[in-house]
Amino acid sequence: MNTLKKIAVCSRSFSRNEILCSELKDKYKNVKFNSQGLSLNGESLIEFLKGATHTISALEKIDDDVLSNLPELEVISKYGVGLDMINMHAMKKYNIKLGWTGGVNRRSVSELVISFAINLLRNVSESHRGVLKGDWSPYVGGQLTGRTVGIIGCGNVGKDLVKVLQPFGCKILVNDIKNYEDFYQKYNIKSVEKEELLSNSDIVTLHTPLDDSTQNMLSAERMSLMKKDAILINTARGNLINEEKLKQMLLNGKLAGAALDVFAIEPPEDMELLKLSNFIVTPHIGGSSKEAILAMGRAAIDGIEINYDASSFEP
Repeated sequence: MNTLKKIAVCSRSFSRNEILCSELKDKYKNVKFNSQGLSLNGESLIEFLKGATHTISALEKIDDDVLSNLPELEVISKYGVGLDMINMHAMKKYNIKLGWTGGVNRRSVSELVISFAINLLRNVSESHRGVLKGDWSPYVGGQLTGRTVGIIGCGNVGKDLVKVLQPFGCKILVNDIKNYEDFYQKYNIKSVEKEELLSNSDIVTLHTPLDDSTQNMLSAERMSLMKKDAILINTARGNLINEEKLKQMLLNGKLAGAALDVFAIEPPEDMELLKLSNFIVTPHIGGSSKEAILAMGRAAIDGIEINYDASSFEP
């Protein structure tokens, strides 16, 4: 058992999981958990991490101000796959290494996307609400089979979603800054510009990281290109889309439906959007299957020892 490392687990989800906590304590003696479920930010985050040599973080914002107050910190191991909450330039400045494994939650996210798509196409949630109000009228919907699905971002999750979609016989359009030509050929995928993807897809789903190049990626102008009977799904990051434009399109019949697991501000505050009958909201649960939680947690534990120079992850 390692007695030299001092580990502080910021993540509330990790700290609530008995299996992960037990596995971490089996490896290291000096471990502190966020057992009270605190939302750590700024001064409270600094206070929690003081004296730690290693930390496991999730949605905590780690910037220059935080790191400048933590001279003993050597490694940040990421619980989850998104890196937008960690300032890589500051990590490099203070010579702090990063433990990170991409794609460990990909099947959990892919299955949520499929559930959103089928729910909206078949009016499952709307039918449920209707029955509770005494309405037994059938809600006629459509099938996922044979639809055109546009995937923006064909990294770990995007590729996994392509595989999950195979039995449905969907035509798949993708947009990514990288060219995965061999993968595209294997699965008969067409790589197109965002505008073409938005104009021709029945279902558009987002799977990109959040950085300067993707902020407001689906602007009001781009969203207006979507078909009136299309569906928009976002399980990536909230700041990728214009939420106000989305609401107006749903209200005015310019878009058939949408499902968001992530928002620019969480929890979201626009109750008018949340209450729309053609809108599904979930509280950032894309990676929250039991299987994904264990996979992400074990990857974070591995990241204590297997870590890299932060400059390798700079955009």
